[in-house]
Amino acid sequence: MKYILCIDQGTTSTKAFLLDEKGNLSEGAHVPFKQYYPQPGWVSHDAEEIYISVLKACSMILADHPEAKGNIACMGITNQRETTIAFSPSGKPFTKAIVWQCRRTADICRRPEIKEQSRRITEVTGLKIDPYFSATKMIWFLENIRSLRERCAMGECYLSTIDGFLVYRLTGGKSYASDYSNCSRTMLFDIAQKRYDLDFLDLFGIPINTLAKPMESCADYGEIALNEEYLKDNGFDDTEIDNLLSVNGVHITGVLGDQPAALLGQNAISKGDSKTTYGTGSFTLMNLGTEPVFSKNGLLTSCAWSINGVTNYALEGSIFQAGSVISWLKDELGFIENPKDCDDFCNSIEDTGGVYLVPAFTGLGAPYWKPDARGVLTGLTRGTGRAQIIRAGVESIAYQVTELVNLMTDDTGIKAGQMKVDGGVCASSFLMQLQSDLLGVTITRALSDEMTAMGAGLAAGIQAGIFESVEQTSEFYKAGASYEPKMSAFEVSEKMEGYRSAVRATLLSGND
Repeated sequence: MKYILCIDQGTTSTKAFLLDEKGNLSEGAHVPFKQYYPQPGWVSHDAEEIYISVLKACSMILADHPEAKGNIACMGITNQRETTIAFSPSGKPFTKAIVWQCRRTADICRRPEIKEQSRRITEVTGLKIDPYFSATKMIWFLENIRSLRERCAMGECYLSTIDGFLVYRLTGGKSYASDYSNCSRTMLFDIAQKRYDLDFLDLFGIPINTLAKPMESCADYGEIALNEEYLKDNGFDDTEIDNLLSVNGVHITGVLGDQPAALLGQNAISKGDSKTTYGTGSFTLMNLGTEPVFSKNGLLTSCAWSINGVTNYALEGSIFQAGSVISWLKDELGFIENPKDCDDFCNSIEDTGGVYLVPAFTGLGAPYWKPDARGVLTGLTRGTGRAQIIRAGVESIAYQVTELVNLMTDDTGIKAGQMKVDGGVCASSFLMQLQSDLLGVTITRALSDEMTAMGAGLAAGIQAGIFESVEQTSEFYKAGASYEPKMSAFEVSEKMEGYRSAVRATLLSGND
């Protein structure tokens, strides 16, 4: 049996999985890493910690599955998108990475010379001007890290999303490449031509030699070349080192951003297919086929995957706060001890009593794109208690997704009868039933919530010849729970209008 080593490098942790040639995905090895919040609205990661978490996860999964050692055919990587790293040719980061959630570059987005290009940026890159994307994070590095601009001019600095950094480090600096799905989230990439736009590089002041080479999702990104001395210096024991060195020479053959990877893993491979991943944020994608559709409603268009010269595009709505709302209820408010407690509280009351939460903790994403908006809790009365606020928090996730899906239908004219879902927050049956009710469609939850890793493995396996085609991999999809709509159209309309009213209050809370 041959195996694909799948790396899922996420926002709060890294996971490693094994996908066999029959399409079976193993349980994952999970390594969390630290989140840094240096100022309100700022979010950072230590890129070196991320790289070490990748190595630890790989070592753990090989220890858990000794039968796979020596039988790894290839590696697939999927990653948190937009998060940006500045690092030297030795692979060492110059400073902490700026995470996709971070709002520190809001002022850069308001610069007149950038705002003047907003229409063309959308027409070429499919994106909106927002701190979410990588270009303004790169500007921040160049303007705030001493001598970095001079280093870039001399070819001594790379500016990269997570995938390019991991490819570089895992191959010992021999390969520096990023796939189209990640490149198309930089705000520098022409998604039709599949290349960096020279005008935007000039506008943002980003030297092209600092950027990773754009490549298809299914391609040979180089072979793994881990350094034994580095492993020893970073506390790996002899067994762990032996496991890791066993993958040296294995080729990285698939790279995808996390959300397109989930779209592929969910078998949403036909035009009009859609999925929502409920993770730290929530991301709804619709497969557009081979022709991009540019939204008139503030949604985003990106490359989904590119295989054998054919690129599929996706229309996307991004919600910055989903699972992080549950974490907020638990960690900051102390309202729950475990995320599983949410359903009990939600089901203990008939409704929120008119309470709505708009969780704009780091601004609002699609379709509003207001980085300075802040969270608002409306409708509070003397009778409001813990259960009402918890339920309002859970419901806020479904309201946000419903807005996005309705706008996708408006943009494309496609009304799907089903939406596939995955991610840890899908464990909430209350949320999934409400989502089905609000959208009026069947919600189908994958049997595994690890569809992101599945997509990366499928892409790698197609390139390595383990799987024949995207169409052949459709037989690997396994559905789990499903939910059918039960709520009346009047009740849906009433709930959504209450949420939109709360959003209007939120928009007044920002500085834009």
